[in-house]
Amino acid sequence: MKPEYKSLLEHLNKNPKTVKKVSDSLKKMRKGDADKIMHRLHDEAFETTDCLQCANCCTTTGPLLTTKDIDRIAKHLGLKPTQFIEQYLRVDEDNDYVFRNMPCPFLGSDNYCSIYEERPKACREYPHTDRVNQQGILSLTRKNAKICPAVAQIFLKIEMKMKG
Repeated sequence: MKPEYKSLLEHLNKNPKTVKKVSDSLKKMRKGDADKIMHRLHDEAFETTDCLQCANCCTTTGPLLTTKDIDRIAKHLGLKPTQFIEQYLRVDEDNDYVFRNMPCPFLGSDNYCSIYEERPKACREYPHTDRVNQQGILSLTRKNAKICPAVAQIFLKIEMKMKG
């Protein structure tokens, strides 16, 4: 991981009040305003964030896999869905399929995903800061702020704006 990404995450993890303050501020906004801010900052953050220089999400956070994900990836790998499940997945405490082990079994040493075109929906949408109804997923975004340097950057920019 690039040192500047690591330092962003360390800063945010050492200052949990920042995450709470920003989250509370987003929660209090008029409907749609949080989306506008988050979407603009998402675009800005990903202009300077190179996921291939990080891959923290792929090493620490297992995505939920849907039935469509399982079928698509199994087909791509030349496996039956049951074989794919048996070899790569487990059922978590929420009764969802997740990868048996982390880091992701499809993450290469160069941080490239060997199933990128077939990757799970959760991976395609990560870190979810460009989704509609940001206020509805704030608990997820708070978690992602501690994992993804782009989300950490978004939270720190909002905090700076709050300070004036």
